[in-house]
Amino acid sequence: MIAERLVSFVIRASSLISHPSFVIRHFRGAFLTLTWLVTSSDTFAESTSARAEHTNRLAHEKSPYLLQHAHNPVDWYPWGEEAFAKARRENKAIFLSVGYSTCHWCHVMAHESFENEEVAAIMNRDFVNIKVDREERPDVDRVYMTFVQATTGGGGWPMSVWLTPDLKPFVGGTYFPPEDRYGQPGFKKVLERVATAWKENHDKIVEQGAQIVAALRESQSTAAGEGKLDAKVLDAAYKQLDRSYDPKEGGFGNAPKFPRPVTLNFLSRFYARDPESDAGKQALEMARLTLRKMAAGGMHDHIGGGFHRYSVDRYWHVPHFEKMLYDQAQLAVAYLDAYQITRDRQYEAVARDILDYVGRDMTSKEGGFFSAEDADSPVVAGIGDAGTSKTAEGAFY
Repeated sequence: MIAERLVSFVIRASSLISHPSFVIRHFRGAFLTLTWLVTSSDTFAESTSARAEHTNRLAHEKSPYLLQHAHNPVDWYPWGEEAFAKARRENKAIFLSVGYSTCHWCHVMAHESFENEEVAAIMNRDFVNIKVDREERPDVDRVYMTFVQATTGGGGWPMSVWLTPDLKPFVGGTYFPPEDRYGQPGFKKVLERVATAWKENHDKIVEQGAQIVAALRESQSTAAGEGKLDAKVLDAAYKQLDRSYDPKEGGFGNAPKFPRPVTLNFLSRFYARDPESDAGKQALEMARLTLRKMAAGGMHDHIGGGFHRYSVDRYWHVPHFEKMLYDQAQLAVAYLDAYQITRDRQYEAVARDILDYVGRDMTSKEGGFFSAEDADSPVVAGIGDAGTSKTAEGAFY
């Protein structure tokens, strides 16, 4: 039953985002009529604090992320028919919150909003509230992240999406502060606006939700091309990267800067295709400078090993401290590509550092690997506010 509901508009985010004209053409009208539509943030989020006086249905789950919310005053449901049936029966919109256990901004939003009695009262009164662990249900995460990216131009976690009772999205975003801040409306204000719109414009919202799903389906109706990529496509991809490249500090675009190992792998292979061309040489230099700057900066953990999630500044100095397994795997390949091309031992050393870190700190004794390391660390003497929190953002050694 759940799978059938999802199949109705399961789509791949990468494909949709590659068609910006489609997004503008199909979504602009629908979302301008929802004047209370909130914008998303590039920040990510969730919470570990628990209040013993509250226990909700998440206490029966196995996911570490869901268990972190088992004692919120919010009447959380796990993803499933029980929640869907309640929404249909009571004709309530669904508030879907998606995150994962090591996400710093998920912790922040949980502490600011989901542990707040006043906010929880609004959520419980006006919505059916569902929590999803993206590492447990990547299928659900992929569907609704595509919607958020297509309608706001960005994405991240925690992901916040409002759905009709038949699971069609109509408003989405990521982290919301408790009060108006960062140019965003406060979460309470957003909840109240969505609840009011659902009551006063119910039929219009349901209609627009159906239109959105139909448009998303249409975006996937074109079959993928077959055969080899045309050289013109590769050249166009290189030129696009070259336009956003930071020639002084490496990387692409402005802060925050992400490692983007797939981009670096592409540049290495673009160089290998024609090493004597000016474009090929420039592609290699773009990859080399970025790899050197990342390795020398604060995003690279020079004590604990491995790489943090991203740099909050242009210069790779200040990291967002979370570490992801998939980043380590892909960055190790990027540094090894650079070593194989240049024979520069610096790249080999960084790759070894990454793999040593994964083998030491991200490998489970029971077998397999841990998916991530939390951005928040236990407070130690002289660091953090030991009187108010057991953890603080950062890596304390």
